[in-house]
Amino acid sequence: MAPKLLCFGKKKMPYKLYYFDGRGTGEAIRQVFKLANEPFEDIRFSMEEWPKHKEAMPFGQVPVLEVDGEMIPQSAAIGRFVARKFGLGGKTPAEEAWVDAIVDLFKDHYNEVKDWYYTALGFMNKGDKNELYKSVYEPARDKFYTFLQQRLKKNGTGFLVGKSATWADLLIADHMLTVIQLKPDALSTFPEMLAFKRRIEELPQIKKWIETRPKTPF
Repeated sequence: MAPKLLCFGKKKMPYKLYYFDGRGTGEAIRQVFKLANEPFEDIRFSMEEWPKHKEAMPFGQVPVLEVDGEMIPQSAAIGRFVARKFGLGGKTPAEEAWVDAIVDLFKDHYNEVKDWYYTALGFMNKGDKNELYKSVYEPARDKFYTFLQQRLKKNGTGFLVGKSATWADLLIADHMLTVIQLKPDALSTFPEMLAFKRRIEELPQIKKWIETRPKTPF
C-alpha cells in the first residue's frame, strides 16, 4: 500500500512533509503551513508501511520535510525552518529566542513524561499507567505548565510570545489536546492554559484544519 498523500493548495507545492498517519511531532509543522496559508504535501505512513521507507529518511526518523529535493530531518529543526520562513517564529531576534526557549522547554518536558505518555498511548509498557501518571506525569506537568502560565501572563497578549501566534503556541496547544484525550482532567488545575488552548484552536485557519484533518488517536 502506498503512503497516504493529502495535498493542500492548487499551485505546485515545493514542500513535502513525511510523517506517520497521526498528529504527534508532525502536527505543529502541518499547522504552521495551515496558519500561513502555504500549500504542502502531507505524506503519511502507516506503521506497516514505515519499515519500507525508513532507510530513505535522514537519521531513519520522521518527520522529514523535503524542500526542492533537500531532505530536512528533526521536528524542531523543521518547525524553526518553516516558522521563520512564514513569519511564525517571532518578529524580532528576542522573540525568536523566546520561541526557541519555549520549544526547548517543551522538549525537556516531553522527555520527562514520555514513560507515562507512551504507556498511556499503548506504544510501550513502562508499568501501570495510573501509577506513572502520579509519579511521572503530575510532577513534570506542574512544573511545566506553571512556567507557561507565568509566561502567558507576563506576555499579556494571549499568546506565549509576541502579539500573534507562533509555532510555539501551535506546538503546546496540540500537545495539550493529546494529554486531554488520554486523561480528560489532566490539565484542569491550569485554567489559563486551557483558555490558551481554546484560543489557538479558534484561529480561523487552525479551526478549519481541525475540522477537516484526518481523525487520529494521537
